[in-house]
Amino acid sequence: MGCEYPVHVHLFDYDPNTVDMALGTLRTVLEYVGVIAFAVSGAAAAGRKRMDIVGAMVLASVVAVGGGTMRDLLLNIPVFWLQSPLFIVVSATVGLAVAIYARWHHLDKLTRHRTVQISDAAGLAVFVVVGTGIALDAGASLFASALMGVVTGVGGGIIRDILAAEVPDVFRAGTFYATAALAGSASYALLLWLGASRTVVFWVPIVVVLVVRLGSLKFGWGVPTIGEPKARR
Repeated sequence: MGCEYPVHVHLFDYDPNTVDMALGTLRTVLEYVGVIAFAVSGAAAAGRKRMDIVGAMVLASVVAVGGGTMRDLLLNIPVFWLQSPLFIVVSATVGLAVAIYARWHHLDKLTRHRTVQISDAAGLAVFVVVGTGIALDAGASLFASALMGVVTGVGGGIIRDILAAEVPDVFRAGTFYATAALAGSASYALLLWLGASRTVVFWVPIVVVLVVRLGSLKFGWGVPTIGEPKARR
């Protein structure tokens, strides 16, 4: 997930060398944005479970790099944070900052829950696109790359919820989580296959993930849940 990977899409359709440099910088920035967003969600989840500062830092770091680690292992490529340890440093620092802030500023349960959801949605959108692109760079097919985008996006959240002793969001509440990730990675692969402009291929999937995920949380979009049948009167 670091800048060492070949750049696959571009911001504009002129001067390829200039564009490659610009997107290489943007992609690295977005990777750190995704790491920070997931780290915030991990630290906030730690606070919700009343973990200590060390727990918040560990959970923030695991969430931030978990999905990308799973992706790299499946693709048999160097694990990104071993190549660029700064990702771990940033995620742990964010976890520490969130833990200190929460310690001195009381946050109600609803605020913590919304912080987890919104930051998680932002991280999901960025990591789905980055993960899909990295899989393509590694030589995976469009279909496999779309799946790797989903793994990158949802992997950290699944690990976070398991360590926090909760049913992962991807499996509960009936909201679109993995579906949002799949919609984003599939749109990336489809737009690339259709020969869409480089700008569109990069930005549209991010918007797709955000719209589907946040819309699901706001309006209750989702799939039916399994529950106990209502008792007959």
